[in-house]
Amino acid sequence: MAKTLAEKILSMKTGLDVKPGDIVVSPVDWALVQDTTGPLTVREFLSLGLPKLANPTHSILFIDHAAPSPQKQLSCDHTFLRKFAKDYGAVLSDVGEGVCHQIMAEKYARPGDVIVGADSHTVTAGGLGAFATGMGSSDVAAAFGLGKTWFRVPETYFIRLTGKLQRHVTAKDVILHLIGMIGADGATYKSLEFGGPGAAAMPVTDRLTIANMAVEAGAKVGLFPSDDATLEYLTQQGRSEDHIRLFADEDAVYERVIDIDLAALEPTVARPHTVDNTAAVGELKGIKVDQVFIGTCTNGRLEDLKLAADILRGKRRNPATRLLVAPASPQVMLAGMRMGYIQDLVQAGATILPPGCAGCLGVHQGVLGDGETCLSTANRNFLGRMGNPEGLIYLASTPTAAASAVTGVITDPREV
Repeated sequence: MAKTLAEKILSMKTGLDVKPGDIVVSPVDWALVQDTTGPLTVREFLSLGLPKLANPTHSILFIDHAAPSPQKQLSCDHTFLRKFAKDYGAVLSDVGEGVCHQIMAEKYARPGDVIVGADSHTVTAGGLGAFATGMGSSDVAAAFGLGKTWFRVPETYFIRLTGKLQRHVTAKDVILHLIGMIGADGATYKSLEFGGPGAAAMPVTDRLTIANMAVEAGAKVGLFPSDDATLEYLTQQGRSEDHIRLFADEDAVYERVIDIDLAALEPTVARPHTVDNTAAVGELKGIKVDQVFIGTCTNGRLEDLKLAADILRGKRRNPATRLLVAPASPQVMLAGMRMGYIQDLVQAGATILPPGCAGCLGVHQGVLGDGETCLSTANRNFLGRMGNPEGLIYLASTPTAAASAVTGVITDPREV
């Protein structure tokens, strides 16, 4: 039977000829938590009475969401996670070591892997051809202890990308456009599989951005094939041996096919308070922005630092607009320093934050004041997401965010 990428990976892992709707138990290659979901996961694991982790070196605890800790309770949670990692031999990624999803891409995720995480944006690793998905803390606790979990094999939507993106139109605009088209629940428990010549031409960094936000349409996973671009990325990370070629079968059966002409896309913005409330940037030009935030697991990569620096170089942020930049990992930050991007951003008036999630979840490093507006490269703009239900969050690409930092209002980056 011809298979989609999701069906092929789950068939490989289970040794079964799976089809959509089947319930399967699959081995788990990697299980991860972060510091907001991790304490609950660990307590659930301990309550199960299991003597050890099924695979300690593939069980990872990330301290990235509130790092460094802004308050005592969170500091105690961090201490709890560090002790558990030491006692049970789990991998610990501590303060300053980067955003969990970026580090998974840099160091761990492999094409064909099954990855579960107590964080919805675990789907990011689908950009490398991994069946990666977020689960509840109890499910991940069981995966910690058993080394396996169950899935319902998802139906697949095939997103066929053709054409070439215009200047200052990015992968972020692609996924915002798709979510605006199908809705925040338009792909609930589906696999979003991206292909076509437009996808084949995308570097893995762009694929990670798109896969990261598949969950914002309700998808179980967002998947790209593993091809020459995947090999190039893994080679850059010193992991060429982790590469396998992985494609859907040519005659795979899809529940739905959606065609997107990349050349026809414009810079796109998601308005408050839902990710599918999208509009072309031209419809929102002139809206005052109090804060611009560039970073997160969606757009905190080296390519984002370059895009921002290219726009901001030789300019200054608007004096009424704060500009926060958070590289997603130390690798990204160090490369940004070597390339001069960090210096360009600082000279433009940016505040550089340590590698981590920063203001994305509203715990620290960028909480909004009442009535303030933030233009963010993050993946969510729900009411209160950045720590204040009286704040407004717009989501956009890095070029749109950088251009808007210069003008102080939402701005089409093609005009700066």
